[in-house]
Amino acid sequence: MKKFVLLLLIVLVFNGAARRKITWVAIGDSITYLNDHQNETGNRVTKGYLTLISEKYPRVQYINQGHNGWTSINIADKIESLNLVKADVYTVFLGTNDWWQGRALGTIADFEENKGTGTVYGAFRIITDKLKLLNKKAKIILITPMQRGDFVYINSSKNNAYGSYKPKKEQNLEQFADAVVAIGKHEKFPVVDLYHDSGIDLNNMVNFKKLKDPQTGNYKNYTYPEYTSIPFNPETDQYPYPVEASNMTYDGLHPSDKGYEVIAEMLIKKWKGLK
Repeated sequence: MKKFVLLLLIVLVFNGAARRKITWVAIGDSITYLNDHQNETGNRVTKGYLTLISEKYPRVQYINQGHNGWTSINIADKIESLNLVKADVYTVFLGTNDWWQGRALGTIADFEENKGTGTVYGAFRIITDKLKLLNKKAKIILITPMQRGDFVYINSSKNNAYGSYKPKKEQNLEQFADAVVAIGKHEKFPVVDLYHDSGIDLNNMVNFKKLKDPQTGNYKNYTYPEYTSIPFNPETDQYPYPVEASNMTYDGLHPSDKGYEVIAEMLIKKWKGLK
């Protein structure tokens, strides 16, 4: 009888653990934000990486802390006003806007010595310290920025940016990805290295960019790298990424459903204990 009761208790405890919800706070920029704002993608995105994971693993309940256009420095500066909550898992997916906005990257010493928000390294220290304070037992997973093609915002072509094939303010996007990897190594955090390991690159960001042929004035579909040398006028030209141009992204920067699936699968592999 005692053995039966003990076995029953073990089963109940096991089942209770299996049913326990996992709270996930996803900190990021527009790539995270758009998971719950598909209307801002022209409804070209149906499921972002948060939705894909929570549907596959119903125990996971996510809180979207994606902030459109924000940098790691913005997040660090406002860390006390973001209403971050205690969670089992935190993911930090930042860096692409830091690069584009020309924020100073700094060095690993800025992280180690907690030098503040003057650099991206320093900002990550503030962010990760806050997450540890919220739950010292939480899993923290870092995600590097993706490579990026020429971005043109689907709702306003005047909002556009060239891709990671050339530096911005003498910094390459890869340096920001390497910084995330270095921080992960320093802190022994798992890192989802989208920049180097995802297979998402300049050749498959989009299938083509539809631009006016400078010689004829007729629209033509240009692939990478040729499109980088063809001018685009947001005042007069058609939106360069029709639906059929979508590949890993739908606008040169933000993931399509296909791109989000890659991100979700890579994150799942780094999320020990999820399965």
